[in-house]
Amino acid sequence: MTTIKFGTSGWRGIIADELTFQNVRVVGRAISDYVREEELQEKGIIIGRDCRFLGDRFAREAAGALAGNGVKVLFCPEDVPTPVISYAIIRGRAAGAINITASHNPPEYSGIKFSPAWGGPAEPEVTTQIAKRANEILSKSESVSILEESEARKKGLWKEIDLKDDYLTGLSERVDFDAIKKSGVKAAFDALYGAGLGYVDRALKDHNIGFEILHDWHDPSFGGSAPDPSEKNLAELSKLVRSDKKIALGLSTDGDADRFGVVDGDGTFIEPNYIIALLLDYLIGTRGFAGGVARSVATTHLVDAVAKFYGVPCHETPVGFKYIGSYIAEDTIAGGGEESAGFTIRGHVPEKDGVITCLLALEMVAKTGRSIKELLTDLYGRVGEYHTRRVNLTLTRELEETFPEKMEHPPREFAGIPITERITIDGNKFVLDDGSWILLRKSGTEPVVRIYAEAPDESKLEKIIDAAREFIES
Repeated sequence: MTTIKFGTSGWRGIIADELTFQNVRVVGRAISDYVREEELQEKGIIIGRDCRFLGDRFAREAAGALAGNGVKVLFCPEDVPTPVISYAIIRGRAAGAINITASHNPPEYSGIKFSPAWGGPAEPEVTTQIAKRANEILSKSESVSILEESEARKKGLWKEIDLKDDYLTGLSERVDFDAIKKSGVKAAFDALYGAGLGYVDRALKDHNIGFEILHDWHDPSFGGSAPDPSEKNLAELSKLVRSDKKIALGLSTDGDADRFGVVDGDGTFIEPNYIIALLLDYLIGTRGFAGGVARSVATTHLVDAVAKFYGVPCHETPVGFKYIGSYIAEDTIAGGGEESAGFTIRGHVPEKDGVITCLLALEMVAKTGRSIKELLTDLYGRVGEYHTRRVNLTLTRELEETFPEKMEHPPREFAGIPITERITIDGNKFVLDDGSWILLRKSGTEPVVRIYAEAPDESKLEKIIDAAREFIES
């Protein structure tokens, strides 16, 4: 029997293995029970999906379970990005949302993400309650009442909605499209066959900004790869940018368009860490955004340096965008991000948004007249250099068993540099005497330790990572 367990971004599993119609109905029923307990059933729950195989069918199964339990369904008949759903929630369209998505995971995966009334990813106490109820239904073989669409419509429990125009209008209020157009820059967009198609390209087209586009059709197999805007997956975009000197920036979004990818004008892939820091520098220094900044424990301290430069606070959070989103919901930060290509800004959504991040990066290049590399060099000149990397270390069974004990007895130094601080809000982060740091974080789903590290130069970064490997494998 499948055990329902929500991670940092919902419940995910392999289609036809964990993700079956029955299990989707069960999770839908568990969510509807939560909604009824909160007395929000009449306001309605948005049901959306990305472009994955059986996404529409899974969405309809979840919708039927909600309607069968008396919860109003606001159904999106077309694929829709995760941040667009968040935008609709916080503007009063619904009491929350169920999104059928596995984000950047490989095509054989799907999942269910629940967002409550505040618009961000559901907090652990909420998802724990939903998972407990779902597993109770499964263990007791409780029946799940399903109301067909036609009957739900008759009872006023099913309404189709289109969220695109409202969201695109919101983008025009937050992105300086006039400045982009005036600069004459051209962009390239790789949709990676995902839900960002019809949003990034539509925004550029609506504002008469020139662009080229790749993979501009929906493919449930995502071309045989994960819809992740990584350096490897954006090789074709990099080639296109290099081949056209008029293209100032290459842009991409993942399967549900909550993550971003950026390629500089010379075709170089830019790590998300640097884009996050540069955008915060631009938004605070050029656009005049007020408030502090937020980053996850695994994200570059270049963000901290930007905050210090402008005299604003920097908040460190556990991994999971819900924690950064809460600061956006409270309207206390200019923006926030996490190294896994998640970013959002003040006055927008409390959820990572790859669409607006791509467009703001283009605005930044257009208004400054500089490439990403030039902007990074300028920032380094003001706050110092930061070089960062993530490495996945696969553990043997023996190493996996001894890892917790190692964390109980950490070393006093890495690569000869003394440890000055240990942070344990998510994993074990060791801040070193020279400002370098290393984070060791065990995966919750596989025998892997994720090593995150940062140093002022590449040579020292390599030594720190090697020292971490040696410590774990000793």
